[in-house]
Amino acid sequence: MKQNKALLIAGGLLVCGMLAYAGARKIITVKGSDTMVILAQRWAEIYMSKNPDVTVQVTGGGSGVGISALINGTTDICDASRPMKNSERDKLKQRFNTLGYEVKCAKDGVTLYLNEANPVKELTLAQIKAIYTGDITNWKDVGGADAKIIMYGRENSSGTYVYFRDFVLSGKDYSPSVQTLPGTAAVVNAVLKDQYGIGYGGAAYAKGIKFCGVKKDAGSPAYEPNAQSVKDGTYPITRYLYMYLRSKPMGDVQKYIDWILSAEGQDIVTKVGYFPVN
Repeated sequence: MKQNKALLIAGGLLVCGMLAYAGARKIITVKGSDTMVILAQRWAEIYMSKNPDVTVQVTGGGSGVGISALINGTTDICDASRPMKNSERDKLKQRFNTLGYEVKCAKDGVTLYLNEANPVKELTLAQIKAIYTGDITNWKDVGGADAKIIMYGRENSSGTYVYFRDFVLSGKDYSPSVQTLPGTAAVVNAVLKDQYGIGYGGAAYAKGIKFCGVKKDAGSPAYEPNAQSVKDGTYPITRYLYMYLRSKPMGDVQKYIDWILSAEGQDIVTKVGYFPVN
């Protein structure tokens, strides 16, 4: 009986100790952009290795999903590949009496993906718009083979979907022929398998396919997204990647964001395949 009692006491102390340890850990939740999820996970892994008392939980789902979570109070940080809309800020204000806090944490060149077997090497912004709105449907009309253009894109919860529609398509609707896929990796994989496919997404995902050079207009040179063209803005589809919070960061969240914006954090941006803001 005494032995069983001792075991119960020891077990109780162990559970209490585990609970105390769990309670002592600091948890930061990050949710949102699928474009940013690889980068966000890498940041989290390295930061946690240097700060073992902090847990950074990263999930994707799309910028819209992350912003909704921020508004609902279920995430500390929202990752977004587009700016927050005024309507979203209004909802945040209604619930938390704040318009939110924006952090520009990286830059990206929204990339047009082509299959390696496609002879087309460059497109103007007007041609890209015409392709994705359905006005150009055959590769021969842009210097390619006599074949139907197969378009791949993101679902409407994606910040990249919204950004591409607003800034490349000038707000026009996508063609009904665009095949929407759940994540940039899926878009890249589809183009990889489809000689006549075209897709768009973050530069860091472009593995196994080729970049399409983008021209501002017919008389301009074509640029691919790289450190220099994104930094100086000559790549025509350059954007910021954002982190949004309900209010100005404090405590552990502030330390985490300060580290992300530090030279070490921005070096990770480069290694993942995006471009630093500093």
